[in-house]
This record gives sequence, C-alpha cells and structure tokens, in this order.
Amino acid sequence: MRHLVGKSLLASVLLAAVLPAAPGHADARTSAYIVVLADGVATSSVTADHAVTVDHVYSSALRGYSGRMTAATAARLARDPRVVLVQPDGVATTTAQTTPTGIDRIDAELSPTAAIDGTDQRVTVDVAVIDTGVDLDHPDLNVYTAGAKNCSTGKSADDGNGHGTHVAGTIGALDNGVGVVGVAPGARIWPVRVLNAQGSGSFSDIICGIDYVTAHANEIEVANMSLGGSGSDSACGTNKDAMHEAICRSVAAGVTYVVAAGNSAANSSTFVPAAYDEVITVSALADFNGQPGGGAAATCRTDVDDTFADFSNYGPDVDLIAPGVCILSTWKGGGYNTISGTSMASPHTAGGAALYKATHPTASPATVKSALQAAGTDNWNTGTDPDATHERLLNVATF
Repeated sequence: MRHLVGKSLLASVLLAAVLPAAPGHADARTSAYIVVLADGVATSSVTADHAVTVDHVYSSALRGYSGRMTAATAARLARDPRVVLVQPDGVATTTAQTTPTGIDRIDAELSPTAAIDGTDQRVTVDVAVIDTGVDLDHPDLNVYTAGAKNCSTGKSADDGNGHGTHVAGTIGALDNGVGVVGVAPGARIWPVRVLNAQGSGSFSDIICGIDYVTAHANEIEVANMSLGGSGSDSACGTNKDAMHEAICRSVAAGVTYVVAAGNSAANSSTFVPAAYDEVITVSALADFNGQPGGGAAATCRTDVDDTFADFSNYGPDVDLIAPGVCILSTWKGGGYNTISGTSMASPHTAGGAALYKATHPTASPATVKSALQAAGTDNWNTGTDPDATHERLLNVATF
C-alpha cells in the first residue's frame, strides 16, 4: 500500500514515439510539444518552415517555443539542425492540501471555527495526545515541544512508532495548503508519550501521562487516548482502578477525555479506558469517500462503505461513532500515512471537542460530551451496528 502526501508534484512526460506517419496514412492529429532552438536561431525562421501552431515563445530562460503539431512534423523538427530538442509537453499539478475523507464526513470544512480554506489560521486550543509520542518537528503540526512529556522508554517524546503523529494530524493538522488538514486546524498539540516504539506500554506509564495532563489542566482542554487494555468500569472514589481514579480526577480538573472504543469487534465494557463513564468513547465508521449514502468502493482495506467498521468495539459504553477506516493523516519523519482503527475515530472526536472548547472555554467535560452527542446525526447505516444502541455520528458543522 502506497501512501501519498496530498497530490505529489509531477511532471509526467507523454512518451508517444515521434515517428513519421506511414506512407499513404498521414496522421492529422496534433499534440503539444516544446521546441528548444540553438542559440541565435529565430523562432520565426523555424516555424515558417514547419506546420506548427505556436502557443508560447521563449527568449530568456531558453530560446524556443511551444505549440501544437502532428507527430510527423515533430519528427521533421527533431532532424532540423537549428533545433536542439523536441519534447512532448508534460503535465504538472500543485502540491495541494488534501482534505481527508474523515474530515469531509464529519463536515469539519463547514465549521466556522475550523474555517478550513487553505490559510493557516489556528484554532486556539490545547490538546494532549497521550500515545506513542508525536513527531516533534512535523511541518504540518503545531507541536508544543515545551509541553512534551515522556513517560515511556527513551529520553524524548518524539514519536518512535507513527501512531501518535497520525492521531495528532487528525486532531489538528495545519490548514496551510499542503499535506492534510485536521478537524481543529493548528490546535496546539502536547505530545505525551506513554507507549513505546512498538505501540505498547504499561498502565503505570499511562497514569504518568494522565498525571502530567492533570498538572497542566489550566492549559490543556482536551486529551486523546487512542489506546486501551483489559479492564472494567468502576465508580470514581472507590479506589478499585488506579487509571480510572486518575482520569476521574483529571476530568474533575476540567480536561475532556476522548478515547478509542477498541478494535476487537467486542463489547467495549471489558476494555479500559473505553468503559469509563467520564470519557467520550468512540467507535469507528467505515467510510471511503467522505459522503453519506454508502456504495463507495473500498480503498485501503476490505469493508463496506457507510457501515459500522467490522473491527470496531461496540456496546452501551460507546458515546459516538466517527470515521476510522482508511484515514489519511500525518506520520513520523515528516510524512503521511493511511491507517484504520478506532484509534483514528477518537481523534476526529477530540478535534470536535477542541472546536467546541475554543468557543465555549468554560464548558465542563460533561457539557462537551452532551454537545457533541446533540450535534451528531444518524446519517449512516445504523442497522449495521452490532448492538441496539446506535450511537450518533460526529458532526461539527455548527461548532
């Protein structure tokens, strides 16, 4: 599978052979060519001798012209001693910014706060990515390196896996005309590394990350946790689960937590932090074209368009569904990648929470969750949900 960075700059030269037409079968079709002349040769002196429709005349960077002609004429020109080069014209495209399908599907491009238009105007909000770290100098991310924290292996919060950088891009990749764009473009990303380069980590490392975020709760509005392990829910204050107690206190401090439901096609009640009531738990939608209605062909993996992703966890603990299949986003090493999982659905929602907090800075985590659910839609194939609780699809058009 090849992953593209938006649209690559290309100069694809047409490789049609420049051959004379067969006798008695002259080909009158014309194509575009570029003709470079020897120094001192006037364009008019050459075009007068050959049947050419001239488009551009070059006189500074080089001497020559472009125009339309038949293959036979191009062949004759190539043999003319006054001509240095006859080259089929090529095609180039801009290095344009790509709007990932997930951004389109949740209507982030309609959000007045996101204001996605290719101009780098950043959403003023801080989001912690509790993950494998983040590429600290990725050109398409607003990474707050002074706020980086490493609770895992190594000495740096720099991403050794790619997963955390991908999450960060979906949340807040810059609206700068290149690469991709996130749900809350330019949101300030706090890299909190709790997983190693293989994408695993201990609960104690994760609690270290939660503890760090809580210490900065006056600055960090939203935290994303696209990770999980075995466990179950408990009530805050019962001291039965250290990670839950940490999240309870962090949420009480004002941080909105968004987490992945999990990728085991099972009930999320046996996975933490997905089972916790205080977080926003997100399942994954399979969407291949950013549009409702279904019917789009699968791209990076086999699934059915506009349906509950075949790998996604489900159950009453799930609060929202968001795109999580074949999501293009930023990657370690300054690159981009397309991957799938509820890990990709969660940051769409974290980006939505960031948009809401940007315009409702005093909103509590419970209020943020309610607002996201209220703005959601049922404009997806809810009949494919494995359980009776059909979560609403994230939509941020009004945020």
